[in-house]
Amino acid sequence: MAALRQRLAVLIAGLEDGLVERGTAVRLALLAALAGEHLLLVGPPGTAKSELARRLHRAFAGGQYFERLLTRFSVPEEIFGPLSIRALEDDRYERRVEGYLPTATIAFIDEVFKANSAILNALLTLLNEREFDNGALRLRCPLISVVGATNEVPGDEVAAAFLDRFLLRLHLGPVADAAFLDLLGMAEPDVGGVMEQALTVEELAAIREESVVVVIPEAVAVLLLDLRRHLAGEGLYVSDRRWRKICRLLQVAAFAEGRDAVSLWDAWLVPFCVATDAERAAQVSEWYARRLGVFEVLDPVRFRRVVEGFEAQLELEQNASDLNYNADGRLSMFDEVSDGKQGEAALRMPSFSRKRRYGVAHIAARTGQVRQLLGELDDYGQRLAAFRAELAGRVADPGLWGNPEFLRQADRQLAASAEEVAVLRARLGQVLAGFDALPRLEDAGAGEGGLPAPMAVS
Repeated sequence: MAALRQRLAVLIAGLEDGLVERGTAVRLALLAALAGEHLLLVGPPGTAKSELARRLHRAFAGGQYFERLLTRFSVPEEIFGPLSIRALEDDRYERRVEGYLPTATIAFIDEVFKANSAILNALLTLLNEREFDNGALRLRCPLISVVGATNEVPGDEVAAAFLDRFLLRLHLGPVADAAFLDLLGMAEPDVGGVMEQALTVEELAAIREESVVVVIPEAVAVLLLDLRRHLAGEGLYVSDRRWRKICRLLQVAAFAEGRDAVSLWDAWLVPFCVATDAERAAQVSEWYARRLGVFEVLDPVRFRRVVEGFEAQLELEQNASDLNYNADGRLSMFDEVSDGKQGEAALRMPSFSRKRRYGVAHIAARTGQVRQLLGELDDYGQRLAAFRAELAGRVADPGLWGNPEFLRQADRQLAASAEEVAVLRARLGQVLAGFDALPRLEDAGAGEGGLPAPMAVS
């Protein structure tokens, strides 16, 4: 396992050599190929899309590379091979597929959505089932992965079905100004190291077969379920087949790093699988960063709502009033008021209400509830600290597929959650002191005052 990870690290470094700001594209392309999936690159011309595919071909030994630019005038012969004249003489409709897509292992198809429906429909089966109907025969294709490229994704039904064949979608833009000088001074890459570490077909098959046993922990499954619900609420449908493919991709990613279980950090790959455009991918990535550090029902949002509930309850009880009864248990109608000069006392109308007083059991119940929540908050803070420590390890070593920028984003989100926990704890301390300072009944045996306990907030 360690040897595989080391080889893949060398492959990634070699594939990145000579490219600027294309680390994510390189990793997604290689991971897609390892999992038997396809990558769609969306962006303007001149952003190294075809170069990436040519380099990916070198990562696998003994295969054929196929590349084609499609236009609305493209014909099936350009993709699948010309018709066989000899077969036609024998009344067979067959193509000479050697050297074309049906016999390729890695392929690059530029402007994939500009082809006509006849080509796209034939590609659907080839990309998904790795099979091609050549006359009366169905050929098994050795295809490992296809890298597709397009400037934009159309919105028609045929394009949507074809888009679904690409598990991973990545939007590429021009190199940023900060890296422009690096681009101008970039030397020609050395591909020798990549060729030396190239994977064989047998090794690739072993990776896919052995990665099936990688465990998907409940925490990861719950995360994917929450994301599915979130996307449904946003009106974005993701098919069941795609969710299963996502799980297999995560298993391969974990296996390649020598792990026997998928990690929550592996899920940073999911936005590239469920979003159809760059804006939506960024939104899903942000949702994922916010969702990290949420343990079952323990999360800052839930704690904030409960604390607000206790604060409102305290305010009600501090401002609550009761009718004023005298020592005989009767509502006081008049109070005698002396003028302090030994004169006859005068009568005045009393206040019929006074601040409500609370029994010992009531106050103990309130403070007990707050202390219980403080305990839950402290437990959450400890788990959050442990989670941040784990993240620090991932930042130091992102592994083969980790994205350092996303990991830093996640760390900022978790730091904000930790800060909010500290603020909520301070507010709860004030609530605890407030309940403990409520006016008390002089006779503990008298009736208990107070309002019903606040409803639990889930």
